[in-house]
Amino acid sequence: MLDDRDRKILDLLQADAGVSVSDLSERVSLSVSACSRRIQRLEESGYIARRIVVLDREKMGVPTTVFALIKTAHHSDEWIESFRRAISSVPEIVEAHRLTGNYDYILKIVLPRVEHYDVIYKQIVRKIELFDVSASISMEILKSGTTIPVSYAG
Repeated sequence: MLDDRDRKILDLLQADAGVSVSDLSERVSLSVSACSRRIQRLEESGYIARRIVVLDREKMGVPTTVFALIKTAHHSDEWIESFRRAISSVPEIVEAHRLTGNYDYILKIVLPRVEHYDVIYKQIVRKIELFDVSASISMEILKSGTTIPVSYAG
């Protein structure tokens, strides 16, 4: 069971996973050792899945975002696993979701420029049969982040 201090620790680590334990302990009013034990417990119990660094996409040369909406005529476990393997081998595909509604999947693709989408599209369709692919280019990021609400955790 999480308490308010655990939630505060999780919230602060989401904002900056590189924050020192001593700074963190001050901000949550705990001793360094108590704070360190809590972080270890949160990691061991799976609340902290991993610690990552978020890179600047402009500086990394992939400022363009394309969302590809995919329809397929196949829904077997084997096809889904083949699709998963096909998209997993493409580093430009940073997210993939199975959907309800008119489309079966959506891919978030980061690219150096819009024209590079065709390269990624061809990589995918060489590996897996798709019924329909519709791509949309993101014109502006209105909200983006990696943090999630901590208030729902039990």
